[in-house]
Amino acid sequence: MAGLSQVRVKRKGQVTMPVEFRSRLGLEEGAILEVEERENMIVLKPAARLEGGKMVGEDDYQKIINELDRTRKDWRKRA
Repeated sequence: MAGLSQVRVKRKGQVTMPVEFRSRLGLEEGAILEVEERENMIVLKPAARLEGGKMVGEDDYQKIINELDRTRKDWRKRA
């Protein structure tokens, strides 16, 4: 398991993960993380990747649609 690191929370709630964590977990720009609150902690974990042609259930489908909606809204704010 990785050692302890500190990061600063920026104005919009953004944090930069240390490169060691990103490299070890294979996280690249655009990677989707699941965020969970546990007993006064925030847990980030890579979301399960969907394989091409894989059938998804209603819950996964709704997560994908919600993420696309958030991405569109963010894009429109910047445009």
